Amino acid sequence: MSQKEIINKTKDFVKETLSDAEGGHDWFHTLRVYNNALLIAKSESVDGFVVSLGALLHDIADSKFHNGDETIGPNIAREFLFKLNVDSVIIEHVVNIIENISFKGGNETQKFKSPELDVIQDADRLDAIGAIGIARCFNYGGFKNRALYNPDIEPNLNMTKAEYKASNAPTINHFYEKLLLLKDLMNTITGKRLAENRHAFMEEYLNQFYNEWNGKL
Repeated sequence: MSQKEIINKTKDFVKETLSDAEGGHDWFHTLRVYNNALLIAKSESVDGFVVSLGALLHDIADSKFHNGDETIGPNIAREFLFKLNVDSVIIEHVVNIIENISFKGGNETQKFKSPELDVIQDADRLDAIGAIGIARCFNYGGFKNRALYNPDIEPNLNMTKAEYKASNAPTINHFYEKLLLLKDLMNTITGKRLAENRHAFMEEYLNQFYNEWNGKL
């Protein structure tokens, strides 16, 4: 089976698997990350096949929707790629990417590094900021029935990983606890460049939000 055929089968698998997923972590999120990753990869020395598979499978079973279990996604990806007779070295690389791509809070140390992970991680983080990032943030907040904003609950920038995963803070707090931090965590030159505009848009949005919240013209 050619690499193109494997990628197409992977697209079909992910699209079907995520057919009922929450709107911020659905097939369209995966497709945007895939397209972002291909764009960034043009300026990086990476294995395009690994980048494609890693981007497509990075959110195949996000732990947020599986009681915090971080093993389900990697296991699903490994089993799927094994059935397609993908080389074992590539499978383990993709699994390592899935296990290490996420922002986990609590200054969690990333246990694996590769140029391919850098590309996909930037692509995923780009989809968490800017106009789409704002939409995804509030969509997930609504999914979890969180308040939009509560001025009496300040953002917590010193959470442990467990506290970050269990947080039920208002959605606006998530901007400070994650989204506004991502610009400075980008790995690639292209990722950093693309993040600048999206970061500025979020800052402008927050300024408008507070003006409206406080009844200012």
